[in-house]
Amino acid sequence: MTRILIAEDDRHTRAALEELLQAEGYDVATVGDGLSASKMMESKKFDLVCLDVMMPMKSGYDVCRLLRANDKQTPVIFITAKGEEIDKVVGFELGADDYISKPFGSHEVIARVKAVLRRCQPEPSQAPCAKDPTTHVTFNMDDLQVTPSKLRATRGDATIELTARELQILILLHDADGDVVHRQTLFQECWGPGRVPNSRTIDQTVSQLRKRIERDPKHPRIIQTVYGLGYRYECKAC
Repeated sequence: MTRILIAEDDRHTRAALEELLQAEGYDVATVGDGLSASKMMESKKFDLVCLDVMMPMKSGYDVCRLLRANDKQTPVIFITAKGEEIDKVVGFELGADDYISKPFGSHEVIARVKAVLRRCQPEPSQAPCAKDPTTHVTFNMDDLQVTPSKLRATRGDATIELTARELQILILLHDADGDVVHRQTLFQECWGPGRVPNSRTIDQTVSQLRKRIERDPKHPRIIQTVYGLGYRYECKAC
């Protein structure tokens, strides 16, 4: 049976989500704070984790960050009243798979839960929902050295920590050898197959990544936009 963890400090919302998901046949565990969520995930394996952002002890962001440090596969959905664009961007950068804003309808919650589970838990005969980018060899992009096994990039003495999704974007651009990587390809490879490509989500993620890895984000040398198509990396020294 599919096991889902709900971490939500509002007891009414927590109870409503538990009842809703149990009615769909899921095995549901609930906690009311971030510390309890982290402890429960250390002792039990879940197929999906639903996190509120604003919780006592630890925020949903902190819980997700800790989870992703050791587990790149378990899908995470943020269910929260923090619906501002920047909040969603932060969640996706930390490795979230979806984001539902309160107030939400029961049909939307069920549809999103099923979609995430379907994407990230395919049948054994199918390929995994996402490749593990940390197995890629170390490579250079301009003056940036990317070390996938450590989820980081370095420029001189500066170290830049990367999420698995950010790393996958850089790998796709590097391995394309100067060719355009279309937005649809980026979305399917970095967010997983079965989702409808969302250009806004991709562009927001790329924009945040540029701010961290480019010397001049307004005039990027690593992630170059090809308007109407996608992005590319063209090695000037190659």
